[in-house]
Amino acid sequence: MSASSRRHFLHTSVAALGLSTLPRSLPAQEAKPEPKPKNHVNPYVYAFKIGAIEAWSIGDGHMLFNDRLDKMWPPERRETMKQDLVAHGERTDGIPLYVNVLVLRLGKEVALFDAGFGNRPNPNIGWLADGLRSIGIAPDRVTQSILSHGHSDHIGGFVSDGKPTFRNAAVHVMKAEVDFWRSARPDFSKSHRRDNLPNMIRDVRNALDVLQPNLQLHRDGDRILGGAVTFEAAPGHTDGHCALRIEDGKDSLVHFMDVAHHHLLMFTDPSWFIEFDHLPEVAVATRRALFGRLAASRERAYGFHLPWPGIGRVLPEGTGFKWESERWSWGS
Repeated sequence: MSASSRRHFLHTSVAALGLSTLPRSLPAQEAKPEPKPKNHVNPYVYAFKIGAIEAWSIGDGHMLFNDRLDKMWPPERRETMKQDLVAHGERTDGIPLYVNVLVLRLGKEVALFDAGFGNRPNPNIGWLADGLRSIGIAPDRVTQSILSHGHSDHIGGFVSDGKPTFRNAAVHVMKAEVDFWRSARPDFSKSHRRDNLPNMIRDVRNALDVLQPNLQLHRDGDRILGGAVTFEAAPGHTDGHCALRIEDGKDSLVHFMDVAHHHLLMFTDPSWFIEFDHLPEVAVATRRALFGRLAASRERAYGFHLPWPGIGRVLPEGTGFKWESERWSWGS
């Protein structure tokens, strides 16, 4: 709450109680300048458990694609998408995008699942560093990190000033993902994305070069952290995009990363997709299959781009699915 909002709240609250109100303004000689908003104040950090594994969901920020539904495909279905949003009381002036980073601690191991945007001048993004600091995890204490795919909101935070941000952490990534970005001509012919592709390819390659000494390449079904984390190929958004299954005892969590970018649209109809998908038809098939499994098992899930803290379940609804967010709950 801003200082001006707090003053308004106190003024109206005290007045409502019938007590004398605070002065509307200080004398000129006592007036203080309104403090400027700081970047990354009060990071969103939510602690929970996966079995005995300590876990946190850290919000790295948020964005709004304010070109309404222009980033959603197919175009002939946009009016139906809008009607779906209206029916559920959702905003229609743009697509909100949340950025959630999952952090685990298993004994001496600290694992990071993607790293958000990194330090940027935009105050609405790049909160991960403050979030980690708030739970007492310094960058050098991160021992394992997972890169689900190379887009800037996932790989950006892994590099700072031309060096690995988490210098002691292995960077686990699917081999297919690295092969795509390092190919002579990464193929975007099936994607509807056209914005600054050469710059994006250059930036991802540069980041992978910085991270090269720490890279560990994986295939579908590979397991790390003593078997607690399993790689599941989830192609379509990118060629080597992956989901991760985390389990401890009978408890589990499926992190489906960018299989969905919206908490309603891609669940109502899994054939609706965002322009950032490299291989739309593959992305749709991946989403249908993964959501079908999650809806059948009622397994706990986590979405990188769903409303913070991004924890919930995929449930069947009509011919599609729905996302049911888990209620927040704090321990004593």
